[in-house]
Parts: sequence; structure tokens; C-alpha cells
Amino acid sequence: MADRPVPSGKLSELVAVGFGDVGFPDSDLAHLLEPAHAALVLVDLQVDFCHPSGAFGRLGADLSGYRAVLEQSQRLLVAARAAGVLVVHLRNTELPGDRASSPAQRRFARKLQQRFRADGPFEPVCQVDSTGWEFMPEVAPEPGEPVMPKYRSSGFAGTPLDLVLRSNAVSTLVVAGATTEGCVESTARDAMFLDYAVVVAEDAVGSDEPALHEASMLLMRNRFDVVPAALLTALWKDEPWKEEL
Repeated sequence: MADRPVPSGKLSELVAVGFGDVGFPDSDLAHLLEPAHAALVLVDLQVDFCHPSGAFGRLGADLSGYRAVLEQSQRLLVAARAAGVLVVHLRNTELPGDRASSPAQRRFARKLQQRFRADGPFEPVCQVDSTGWEFMPEVAPEPGEPVMPKYRSSGFAGTPLDLVLRSNAVSTLVVAGATTEGCVESTARDAMFLDYAVVVAEDAVGSDEPALHEASMLLMRNRFDVVPAALLTALWKDEPWKEEL
């Protein structure tokens, strides 16, 4: 099969070509963030990960960094809603009886907690209908915003996230949430593998382990657009793409 020609012209003309041809790899950030083809994906901003009363707070993790993450994520959320950007909330979920966890997944989950309690007891995380499963109030979904339960680190594994994004002509994902080295990076990687452009809001992602956060950010800066949340909110507020439509 012959290679498809690289499109040129106004953003409106590029969009008409179809998914994957909205100007990248050479497009600037403003083009990538055009609201009709961008989505804000908020990853696991839930009580069990972000609040001292949640599972990781009870384990003794330092969650103080999430205050800033939640503030920046909230600003992104407000700007995305105002600009008409699709907002998707990923929700880490444990089914009753842990029915969605394989032996390998249970081993992985236990490994995460052994940093804090080598021999247990281990905390249940994001059990359906528990307080820890709830979203942090600062970034809670509004009616009509897709909420995507997930059972693995990546928001794409075993969920209809890709279907929802493609059905809404999304080609760029702005990713924020928790944790940087876990579900954020996993979701960002899978998005890239599925041919989405990925933009990571660098101050709207966080972890309870600074070293792991920094290692993940180093990796993602070499693979994705990684920019401050303030730049993203400014672009959505200024709507620079309208000059080219």
C-alpha cells in the first residue's frame, strides 16, 4: 500500500482528511489542542489515591503533592469545559470479590503496597461504591461527561475509551491525574500506540513517590509534548485556532 500524502493547508482542511491527519507531526500545540479534536483525560483522581483518608493515605504514603495536582487539574477541567473540549474521567475500579483481577494483577497490586507494608496487611483500593472509589470533589464529573471504569493501569485496557474518543473525532489527548509512573504513563503510552497525539500536563500529574515521578517525567518528555497546565488553559481560553478556520 502506498504511503498517504502528507496534508497541507488550513486546519479545517486537514481535519476533513480524517483521523490522524490534523497536522501532526509538524503541527504546533495550538493546532493539536483544537477543541473539536482534543480530549482531556483525567486519570484516577480518586480518594484512595489522593486523600489522606484513602487507601494510600492509610498505608502512610506522602500525598501532599496531590494538592497542587488537583488545583492544576481543576483549572484544566474548567478551561476544557468552557472551550467545549471532551472530558473523560478514568476511574480505577475493583469489582466485588475482586472479580476483574487475575493472579498476575493481584501480584502487581500487592507489589505496589509492599513499599509501605512489606508483609501486609494490604489495603483494598477503589472498591465499587466505597468512599475511596469516589472522585475528589474538585474534579468530579458533571452530568454527560463520560466516566470510564478501568481495571488495569491503562485507561485503554479492557475499556471502550478508544471507541468513545474515535466516535468523537478526537486525535489529541491531554492527560492529567495519578499516578505519573503508573496509570498516567500507561494510558499515555497506549494512546500513542493507538495513534493519538499525547500532551501531558506536567504539573497536573503526580505521585506519592517523587523519584518515580521524576523518572517517568524524564521518559515522557522524550516521547510526548509535556507542558505546564497554564499553557494549555491559556490556549483553550485564547482559541488561537479560530484565526485559521
